Amino acid sequence: MALSNHVIGAINFVAVLLSIPIIGAGIWLMNEPANTCVKTLQWPVIILGVLILVVALAGFIGGFWRIQWLLIVYMVAMLILIILLVCLAAFIYMVTLRGHGDIEPNRAYLEYHLDDFSGFLRRRVRSSYKWDSIRTCLSSSNLCNELNQRYRMAQDFFNAHLTPMQSGCCKPPTLCGYTFVNPTYWISPINTAVDMDCLQWSNDQTQVCYNCDSCKAGLLANLRKEWKRANVVLIITAIVLILTYLIGCCAFRNAKTDEIFSKYRQGYT
Repeated sequence: MALSNHVIGAINFVAVLLSIPIIGAGIWLMNEPANTCVKTLQWPVIILGVLILVVALAGFIGGFWRIQWLLIVYMVAMLILIILLVCLAAFIYMVTLRGHGDIEPNRAYLEYHLDDFSGFLRRRVRSSYKWDSIRTCLSSSNLCNELNQRYRMAQDFFNAHLTPMQSGCCKPPTLCGYTFVNPTYWISPINTAVDMDCLQWSNDQTQVCYNCDSCKAGLLANLRKEWKRANVVLIITAIVLILTYLIGCCAFRNAKTDEIFSKYRQGYT
């Protein structure tokens, strides 16, 4: 019985350690460029990680100190949290399936279109109220200014591998036919009516293409990439956590069986 309880405690200590990557993924998301301006996923991930940490600690204490009611609470609560973790991972996978960028001729960077993304992601940036806040956040960053420091020649810029946000927010769309002066200053062609984003572009360094749909799409592309990376951590952690939970359930069942046989040998009915 004591050995089984110690095994349960050790298994739950592993569950405590598994909560750290989840919390770490949430903190990492919080500090990534796109998630800095769109606070959607990071807090649910952090809160879920903290809850798993607390429940795993309860199981660890219940296992080593043989507190049966605490172990039962752990079994039920951890099952619920694992289901929530799997649902979260599945949700992120579904909303990040769409959103691949398009290749433009003679350009190394990709360009992105808002309609290519899932409805859930588009709703993060659709309303003017939400976008005004995001645009203010973007304009206060060094997102576009650093391009002027790195690229002087047009061909160097066209061969650059820009981030999705830089591609969407810091230059006019390629189809508009603007002429390069520097990465954030372009000469307008005679006809700019190809796309509404062509009219939204401004050489004002505080505006550039922050009002463009291409900027919204670039932000979502960055968001999608960051969420997919975080989701890899969540999926791997969920798989290991499920295995750990199943082993813990087996150890708990063996401990209860040992307890029943122990009472039977001592004359209990």
